[in-house]
Amino acid sequence: MASATGMPERPNDGQGEDEPLLGRAGDASQQEDQGLQFNFVIGTAVIAQIGIWILAATIWASVFVQPLILFSAHPLLNSAGILLTTQAILLLQPTHTPKQKKQGTNVHAVLNLTSILTLLAGLVIIEYNKIAHSGAHFQSPHAILGLTTYILFFLQAIVGIAQYYTPGVFGGVDNAKSVYKYHRMSGYVILIMSFVTVAAATQTSFNKATLHIQLWAVVVASVITLAGVLPRIKKQKLGM
Repeated sequence: MASATGMPERPNDGQGEDEPLLGRAGDASQQEDQGLQFNFVIGTAVIAQIGIWILAATIWASVFVQPLILFSAHPLLNSAGILLTTQAILLLQPTHTPKQKKQGTNVHAVLNLTSILTLLAGLVIIEYNKIAHSGAHFQSPHAILGLTTYILFFLQAIVGIAQYYTPGVFGGVDNAKSVYKYHRMSGYVILIMSFVTVAAATQTSFNKATLHIQLWAVVVASVITLAGVLPRIKKQKLGM
């Protein structure tokens, strides 16, 4: 069937807005009869899962082979927060029908809220540890990147919750929806910043002396994760 411009209309198969950056339309889309749980492994999500679990396992193993102290909770909680955030992104990416988007957004919000609380706990612990030992605050590249990333995480959560659950804050549903693409873009940027922050942590004196988390291991795991996450980005959802 031709459109008013004389060009053939694209079939409306429910996947019109789901053409990923790499691959064909529908390659990373949730099917009508599939539950949300399949979104964690659709398309290149398997690659992302391998990467993020390698990263988490690398950090957790390095922490647990050492005697546990208060500081131990900081890398454990922060890595868990990044893991949860990655799952929240993977869950929502393949949704495309109104029902899927509603269900996906609700679970996405729960996962991200859990992630935020986990990250907040990690921040509180490191600050308490610094105060207890009269340590310097926010001086190393890791500390500065970490504080910046924490702030961005919290702002991202506030905007995300407001635009979906209280659109009146933006002057109505249409105005709130116009912010969606920026929320998605910033989410990917924050995820990348999280990985950079972890990489910077490998260069701290404590890690070099005690945990021995290797920079190359963090970089490889992060690249693998992004290689699974980024190709599933839907161009139309970003206004492209």
